[in-house]
Amino acid sequence: MVVTLSGELGSGKTTMVRGMLQGLGWIGPVKSPSYTSVEHYTVSSLYFYHFDFYRFGEPDEWERTGFSEYFRADSICVIEWPERIAGLLSTVDLAVRLEHADAGRTLTLQSQTLNGSACLATFDTSHL
Repeated sequence: MVVTLSGELGSGKTTMVRGMLQGLGWIGPVKSPSYTSVEHYTVSSLYFYHFDFYRFGEPDEWERTGFSEYFRADSICVIEWPERIAGLLSTVDLAVRLEHADAGRTLTLQSQTLNGSACLATFDTSHL
């Protein structure tokens, strides 16, 4: 599963990831990968990778880091600032956009695959 998170600085992307991990049963801290580019969490038999490409400056950084190896069938890859690696991802299942609004945030979800549609079908809006 590949999920992209777009939005301005401070729009709530890392908070969204924290909620996703808590929903999967993670009880530890969730750090922003702003300086490390990736944080890894093992939840049950899933590998959850939280990427932040804000600091990517050159297109070839993707190849040098080897991050493409993280995108496997047994992983969930959530990407902040996907615009920085545009064209390098083969498939995005779910695109999420967070925007500042008068009373909080606006959340836009767009499925781009059958897996993304299945994920949206189970999305719980009762906490929004």
